[in-house]
Amino acid sequence: MSISEQLRIEQTAFVAAVAGELTDFLTTRQSLMAAISPDIDPIMGSISNLVTGGKRLRALMCYWGWRGAGGEQEAEEIVTAGSALELFQAAALIHDDIIDRSDTRRGGPSVHRRFSQLHQAQGWALDSERFGHAAAILTGDLCLSFSEEAFTDIGEQAGAGSRARLIFNLMRAEVMAGQYLDILEEVAGPVRDRAGAVTRAQSIIRFKSAKYSTEHPLALGGALAGAPDELLRGYSAFALPLGEAFQLRDDVLGVFGDPVTTGKPAGDDLREGKRTVLIALALGQASTAESAFIDAKLGSPDLGDADVAEIRRIIEESGALQATEVLITEFGAAAYDALEQLPLDELPKTALRKLAEATVSRAS
Repeated sequence: MSISEQLRIEQTAFVAAVAGELTDFLTTRQSLMAAISPDIDPIMGSISNLVTGGKRLRALMCYWGWRGAGGEQEAEEIVTAGSALELFQAAALIHDDIIDRSDTRRGGPSVHRRFSQLHQAQGWALDSERFGHAAAILTGDLCLSFSEEAFTDIGEQAGAGSRARLIFNLMRAEVMAGQYLDILEEVAGPVRDRAGAVTRAQSIIRFKSAKYSTEHPLALGGALAGAPDELLRGYSAFALPLGEAFQLRDDVLGVFGDPVTTGKPAGDDLREGKRTVLIALALGQASTAESAFIDAKLGSPDLGDADVAEIRRIIEESGALQATEVLITEFGAAAYDALEQLPLDELPKTALRKLAEATVSRAS
């Protein structure tokens, strides 16, 4: 059997195992929550809907970190770890959509929008938008609680003081810090020193996304398998630049992506006011008038198609898009170089290479 076929079979089996574990976990919790009140059903349904499907990037990074460090194929503890990461990802998405005022997720209504629609459909009193936000915040909080429960279920390898526990805790803290830096830059960026905008944007993507999307999941899998410090350092050298390339690609898609493919409206990041590396580069390289236009329009929820098109033009003609693509290529090259230095068997190394290729070149 070829390496490619082995990879396909093993990875498919792991993804299916994570899906089954999530279903079992949420079915059990559904019974507990139903005993409180049947009115809780929409919360549980929202969580189940969000953890169904998706790329499973974080779970897969964790799995191949585990396998690369000698962990057994489809072992129970790594499946549980993958499930915990997927629940944490769901919580992050729910809260992120509220923060970003994003009404869509994967081509459908985001969780807070679903709750607002429920309020309207039932003819309930008071404000539907406020209800939607409050219900979604609580749904995300419950998801965070479930993620911690699932991670604890791993057992001794994830116990207090273990390397895996320290990584999991650090990952969660860094995401929250990165989220705060993100919203801070949206409001403070226009009056801060523009010369530091790119550096601030790079710090945001590192802590809000890159570390928790690739670096920490890979290290978490390795730690659960008992990887030595040297291997974990090698994992980080590969996965951190990969995560940065991943988020930079996401930033490009947030402005130039096809809505049919991304599941988000065209120019959604512009309406949300995201001061990404792409935008920071445009502000620094465009003319004074063009930079002022971006500053004036960025973050406007009613940003029209003509304004989106104009900001796209400025980004392209200023060279910001090309500069971002160069950064993506450079981060990708650093990741590939670090991967070649890792002392891994052919199967996990091939798996990580394919994940890296999909991450850097993705269209959604």
